[in-house]
Amino acid sequence: MEVSIKSIVIAIALVSVPMMANAQATRTWVSGVGDDANPCSRTAPCKTFAGAISKTAVGGEINALDPGGFGAVTITKSITIGTDPAMGGILSASTNGVVINAAATDNITLRGLTIDGVGTGLNGVRILNAGTVNIENCYINGHRSAAPNGTGVNLLNTANTVELNIDRCTISENGLGNDGAGVLVAPTGAGSAKVSITRSLVSNNTRGIRADAGGTTGSINIAINNTVTSANTLSGMSILSGASNVADMMITNSVLSANTSGVNAVGNTAVARVGASTISGNTSALIAYSPGQIISYGNNFVNGNGAGTEVFTSTIAPH
Repeated sequence: MEVSIKSIVIAIALVSVPMMANAQATRTWVSGVGDDANPCSRTAPCKTFAGAISKTAVGGEINALDPGGFGAVTITKSITIGTDPAMGGILSASTNGVVINAAATDNITLRGLTIDGVGTGLNGVRILNAGTVNIENCYINGHRSAAPNGTGVNLLNTANTVELNIDRCTISENGLGNDGAGVLVAPTGAGSAKVSITRSLVSNNTRGIRADAGGTTGSINIAINNTVTSANTLSGMSILSGASNVADMMITNSVLSANTSGVNAVGNTAVARVGASTISGNTSALIAYSPGQIISYGNNFVNGNGAGTEVFTSTIAPH
């Protein structure tokens, strides 16, 4: 009987070793000299984000030990990829840099990443579904593929409400011809979006920031603060609504300069509200296709744009 008990104990121990080895960690690591066969620990890091994500627990975090290119990745669960200060690189030539297709309750954070499409990338960050997506201190550029691609950040959810927060990012050189954008918010079906863009630079794209509610029965609410949109081929900021849904853009403490148009509002319920902002040096400052509205709080600086384009549809006093 004693031998049998020892045998059972040994057998259990042997079985538990691979189970422990396969356990997911709450924090994993990647390195330029790592290997995806490793457990992705600090002392045995993985080579790519894709290799590390399968070994990272839900709600966990992937960090970079050193600067490097860590490959494109698809995210299907709550996770943080955080390499601040920016050390994590993703080269996304002819592909998507990051694809997020998670549950409606999942929270995803991308921090300190350089996502470079090198002129042929599809989309820098493509969001199909999630609860909340935070993009912080990232550089997203070079996604110049033809429509329906060619965006730096592309929110395309078809159901529920996705909250997207972009902070301290530089988003540039995205789009091709008349298509694409630095940031495109375009839910479809019953999808809705709540978007915040703060302390960012959006420049040299086809469009800077575009909210398009024309394909959804849901709504878009987008708040832009302390952000510069400059030298975009078409509009700096634009909002498009459908027949009856809500499409609302709030622009505060921002600069719109050297774009073909500063602010566009198109559609029955498209409303852009502008306060404490500078709109200057654009070919056209403000374009509102009735009944779209661009409303001023009366404290903006609007000059140096094309003649006859500097008139808001209405002005309301801030209170």
